[in-house]
Amino acid sequence: MPRPDRSLRTRALLVLAVIAAALTIALTVPVRLGLDLSGGTQIMLETRPTPTTGTTGTSREATDRTVEVLRGRIDALGLAEPTLVRSGDHRILVELPGVQDPVKAADVLGRTAQLTVHAVLGQAPAADAAGPAADPGAERVLPDETGQLLRLKAADLRGDDVKGADARFDRQSGAGWHITVDFTDAGSTRWAKATAEAACHPAGDPRRRIAIVLDDKIISSPRIDPAIACGAGIGGGTTQITGSFDDAEARELALLISGGALPVPVEIVEQRVIGATLGDEAITAAAWAAGIGAVLTALFAIAVYRLMGLLAAVALACYGLISYAALAALGATLTLPGLAGFVLTIGMAVDANVLVFERAREDFAVRGRPTARSALTAGFRGALSAIADSNITTLIAAGLLFAFASGPVRGFGVTLGIGVLASMISALLITRVCAEYAARRPFVHGRPRLTGIADTGWIRDRLMRRTPHLMRHPRRWLAVSAVLLLVTGSGIAVRGLDLGIEFTGGRLIEYTTSRPVDPDRARTALSEAGFPRALVQPSGEHRLTVRTQTLTNTEAATVAETIGRLGGKADPIRDELIGPALGEELRRNALIALGLALTAQLAYLAVRFRWRFATAAVGALAHDVLILIGVFAWLGKPVDAVFMAALLTVIGYSVNDSVVLFDRIRELLARDRTTPLARSTNRAILQTLPRTVNTGMGAALVLTALAVLADDALTDFALALLIGLAVGTYSSVFTAAPAAIALHPRRRTLPDRQGRVDARHGAPARPW
Repeated sequence: MPRPDRSLRTRALLVLAVIAAALTIALTVPVRLGLDLSGGTQIMLETRPTPTTGTTGTSREATDRTVEVLRGRIDALGLAEPTLVRSGDHRILVELPGVQDPVKAADVLGRTAQLTVHAVLGQAPAADAAGPAADPGAERVLPDETGQLLRLKAADLRGDDVKGADARFDRQSGAGWHITVDFTDAGSTRWAKATAEAACHPAGDPRRRIAIVLDDKIISSPRIDPAIACGAGIGGGTTQITGSFDDAEARELALLISGGALPVPVEIVEQRVIGATLGDEAITAAAWAAGIGAVLTALFAIAVYRLMGLLAAVALACYGLISYAALAALGATLTLPGLAGFVLTIGMAVDANVLVFERAREDFAVRGRPTARSALTAGFRGALSAIADSNITTLIAAGLLFAFASGPVRGFGVTLGIGVLASMISALLITRVCAEYAARRPFVHGRPRLTGIADTGWIRDRLMRRTPHLMRHPRRWLAVSAVLLLVTGSGIAVRGLDLGIEFTGGRLIEYTTSRPVDPDRARTALSEAGFPRALVQPSGEHRLTVRTQTLTNTEAATVAETIGRLGGKADPIRDELIGPALGEELRRNALIALGLALTAQLAYLAVRFRWRFATAAVGALAHDVLILIGVFAWLGKPVDAVFMAALLTVIGYSVNDSVVLFDRIRELLARDRTTPLARSTNRAILQTLPRTVNTGMGAALVLTALAVLADDALTDFALALLIGLAVGTYSSVFTAAPAAIALHPRRRTLPDRQGRVDARHGAPARPW
């Protein structure tokens, strides 16, 4: 029996270490579940007017601004996938999934964090200790860190002048934790002016101090260093807040400063535990759909690739374990759409395995490699470039979504990044170790057909017999794509988009009932009554909260009557209009992050390929997105948070097919630079089409199971992804490829160094 070489042993040990670590984490670290799966803590905040804002403190605009500041604080606290909506004009509903310390969270949310910087006018007698002034724009008297009263000038800097803050530990001096505050350009100028004036007073004079005030409390009042000359000031736009902070206090203070001050004070008026927005039946149905879809995907891989398919199924199971462990280790929140997307990535992760196996088939069955082992080695080597390019482009998008977006879009970036990294480990490490070990066995070596790579497959057989020239008229395919865009895009203009309550807001009604009401029964009854998208949450033994789109009085009466039939009697105890959960700032950040992601992908592809191919790939992606939105407009389906998750998934994976195709075109042109681009592109399409079909089938099995068996919300999710999958498969071949050909220069007469001229386009053949 042949002995494995050292590199195989090393990879095998690495695989065992990764699986052992993932299994340990999965068994010991629980995954945080979202509001839809497990419920959480609900905090009702109410904005209060201040003497400076008057009644505007309770206005809708002030409340909306407060929501955005609170969202930033929650993101910084690590509380993923929260729900924040304006309830009425002056209340904010905050729902936090899986919060371990709701009291601490409520305390951080409720602090106003009004940061101001003041010049010190001198010491103040005890008789002046009348409390802080209500207006930071006026002089005030406050005690410093030692309790000594200081008279402070009107604020020189405010929270708007702060760009950011970080908690840092000074290891060299041993001074402990401090907060570094960075000012904006305007704030830096004001800080330099304030310190320049303070430096004109002699050492020891209280007026040589600068007081930093947070929520009417002096947290630091440093003296200006004697080395600073009068009128010079401290430049650089940075200062430090020192004090006896521990690590938790320093981080919390940095969070409050960098997160920004609340426009108005808020008061916690209610805090309680709430139930999940989805019932046990919906969760069970989704779990069954996920399990059946995963099994069908594994069976499909085994049917197509036999032994290699079985090993790929084992590697994909390890991929699921690694992804789950990574989610748990990072403290990510798992929601039901996230769970569906997590299962979907198992189907999509088969793509890397399919790339390798199809490459191995080409080398063994077409090019005549002598053994399955050598064909597999060549397959991994040949597929590496396409796997790397497609995954790196997806990682770029995931990283930028995480860095610049917020809320659920940022959470999607985390899940997407984890899935991509885990799929690369699964395909390039686990599958390779298993495949190479199996190929070395004498039983397998003597039966190459058992491996599944000894034959070409029925798709490749049919293509090789017919060899259709699909790119004979590339502009015709572009015309077809333009017609598809026109037809589907007109749905947006004709039918409009049915935006969900996450975008538009709606109505929240809380009822008390004479007997407990099963939330699942309430959801079913409301769906039958014409409210299929109503969110129902138990908020107590005899309380039920219904959140839905804006209702007329007649519709509200229907909802109350429906709940009353189940609970004996339904009395509304709260009835308020709520704002959108996906506020303007969150949507703006998401669009900025998405634009940056597409730009970065374009730049990467332009470097790896040519700018024409990069433009074609990103154009095909935009084509897929617009068609998906247009189809949902024609169908009258809701464009809500679930659809947004599906749309981001399509964006994340749409470019992959184009990258795989362009990678093959690059390889063919490197071998033969005299063949016309259209023919090289057509040959690349025929060679990669088996991979495209097999990958699409694997994903389609999971999505079909979700569409048939899961809850209504996940049915729309699966439908959106099925549409995106079909359109993406079409566009990589019939939109991206023709666009690349159309963008290629057509008329050039100068030959290359060997005197060859591109016969199709009249352009000199150039190396890639």
